[in-house]
Amino acid sequence: MSNSSALSAYWMPYTANRGYKADPRMLVSAQGMYYRDDKGNAILDGAAGLWCVPLGHAQPRIVSAVQNAVARLDYAPSFQLGHPDAFRLAERLKQYTGKRFTQVFYTGSGSEAVDSALKMALAYHRARGDGTRTRLIGRERGYHGVGFGGMSVGGIGGNRKTFHSALLPSVDHLPHTHNPEKNAWSRGEPAHGAELADELERLVGLHDAANIAAVIVEPVAGSTGVLVPPRNYLKRLRDICTRHGILLIFDEVITGFGRLGTPFAFDYFDVEPDIVTVAKGLTNGVVPMGAVLVKPHIHDAFMQGADGIEFAHGYTYSGHPLACAAGLAVQDVFEQDGILEHVQSIAAYWQDAAHALRGLPHVIDIRTIGMMAGIELAPLPGKPGARAFTAFHRAFDAGLLIRVTGDTIALSPPLIIDKAQIDELFGKLATILKNLD
Repeated sequence: MSNSSALSAYWMPYTANRGYKADPRMLVSAQGMYYRDDKGNAILDGAAGLWCVPLGHAQPRIVSAVQNAVARLDYAPSFQLGHPDAFRLAERLKQYTGKRFTQVFYTGSGSEAVDSALKMALAYHRARGDGTRTRLIGRERGYHGVGFGGMSVGGIGGNRKTFHSALLPSVDHLPHTHNPEKNAWSRGEPAHGAELADELERLVGLHDAANIAAVIVEPVAGSTGVLVPPRNYLKRLRDICTRHGILLIFDEVITGFGRLGTPFAFDYFDVEPDIVTVAKGLTNGVVPMGAVLVKPHIHDAFMQGADGIEFAHGYTYSGHPLACAAGLAVQDVFEQDGILEHVQSIAAYWQDAAHALRGLPHVIDIRTIGMMAGIELAPLPGKPGARAFTAFHRAFDAGLLIRVTGDTIALSPPLIIDKAQIDELFGKLATILKNLD
């Protein structure tokens, strides 16, 4: 399918369509840690697809579960009806959170999970008689999907500029925490910047807590370059929210399901939000699915009124049978294969390999936590993002899939990666960086 006319019908997302179709990169199969392209080349997956394949590609138990499910129950409406696997998966997810989040609301994606969580936060306060709490607070350089709600609380200017007139009006933003002058070359939580959480107190003073519904942040901002929170930053944010009756939402679409060597990032940082959004690793990327996990007090607030529909919200594909089958199989693999234990045993090797790139041409910072790494490159003068995008092209040609955001190479491999594959990944990347203009 190298002929550009054969490619014209598909309007690709987040893609320079004209450039891609002039020089397409076509994936045709995948197994374990590797994709294979239409020329037969093996492509080591350094990005877990789009952060969403923690257990590797074509995992046999997940494949079998979905195959069996489609033959048994291909679709079931979720409005006023249910099917067993939706309830089984919700219970498994409850257990996976250590029973701290007791209800699960299904969506079709991370973007839908975020918009659902925001609606849930607004409706929660209204159900409790705090209807003035309508303001939402996100964070600069935060990414919360592409729904109008998620874009409103998100903090990426390029995502917002075209649609700014249609974004939610009652939204404010905390400053981002990225401080390369003080925190460059960090492993785990950087030392400086916890006080940035106190900016929430300033916003409370500006808007009054009685008007603020929720704060939403990614524990680790993935899509803007692996921005790791400063030590104690999230704890301070939690304390301020608790003090003022503001809900805290963690967007764990990227960090959930083992990325940091714990079930969720809230386990890693020992900070519990009120609401968590998940997707991606929930089904290993096999079937699209997202979910909102809530603490008991959130759910119970909706159950106090008159009989009837307590939360008028949902999707055609909420709790889709195939997605639930995939999600149940994912839980089985995590438990049976000791995935979290593997991550804990190999994370230091991964981070050492990433930091070994320090000193290579154009590398100005490296940030690591768990099985994530951000390698930031100096931008070409007047061409932000161009240098990293060239690295992306050259990596693919060398048999390596990386993710780039701005001038940062963001790495997040499937969690099943072994030491030899880590060596292969960073060996190829080092060669590319050494020859990058």
